[in-house]
Amino acid sequence: MTTVRAALTQTTWTGDEESMVRKHEDFVRKAAAEGAQVICFQELFHGPYFGIVQDSKYYDFAQPVPGPLTERFAKLAAEHHMVIILPVYEEEQPGIYYNTAAVIDADGTYLGKYRKNHLPHVDKFWEKFYFRPGNLGWPIFDTAVGKVGLNICYDRHFPESWRALGLNGAHLVFNPNASKPGLSNRLWELEQPTAAAANGYYVVVPNRVGSEANEFGDEAVNFYGTSYVVDPQGNYVGELGSGSEEELLIRDLDMDLIRTARNSWQFYRDRRPDAYGPIVAP
Repeated sequence: MTTVRAALTQTTWTGDEESMVRKHEDFVRKAAAEGAQVICFQELFHGPYFGIVQDSKYYDFAQPVPGPLTERFAKLAAEHHMVIILPVYEEEQPGIYYNTAAVIDADGTYLGKYRKNHLPHVDKFWEKFYFRPGNLGWPIFDTAVGKVGLNICYDRHFPESWRALGLNGAHLVFNPNASKPGLSNRLWELEQPTAAAANGYYVVVPNRVGSEANEFGDEAVNFYGTSYVVDPQGNYVGELGSGSEEELLIRDLDMDLIRTARNSWQFYRDRRPDAYGPIVAP
């Protein structure tokens, strides 16, 4: 049996960027002490989730990818022989920003990045104020723990994105989130297990947790945490994370289950792309 030990984290905003980054460096060290081979943080891990307001001061959190933050975690990745999924607010150039996740391999090599393709623009999720839609497609990264793909938060509502990752070769998909109570609660329970089962791969789902009232006062929302991992048959791997507390979750993933799931349900064999024209019609 081929096993990958995966770590995922959930926490709330500390109040300043440097302490937030240091907290996540500590998560890497703690995960390494438990034998983790890969770790993923929550969406926009190094700052608050500023999408609940529209304020240009938060543009200052954007930074180049690759850049100083990815270099900082690349050193940790190499030190602890761990793949790191790093969700970052990216600046391509002044005024051009993306909601991005960088992938750093276990030897510290920066492998590339994914830019969030679908952007919400509804109450408390004013993301089109901060980001351009992604323009890199759904790349797959060949890492020390296997073929890795990414969706970010709102992307999870679009089944086409999950399928694109499967067709591109993903065996392990990370979906960092900033999700709060409201319309998404039931979808949180349904979408990722369904996507994993429909595509025959693992899905790792970190979420923010708690209130960021230290940043937004009465406008703050209460992120519901409950981070989790789901296997290629749609089953939870271990328990869900806390709904209210910071947590580091460690889960062992039986990678042989991917082949078992895909041989049991031949969804890739039986798909009919010749009949799906209306899906991509404008």
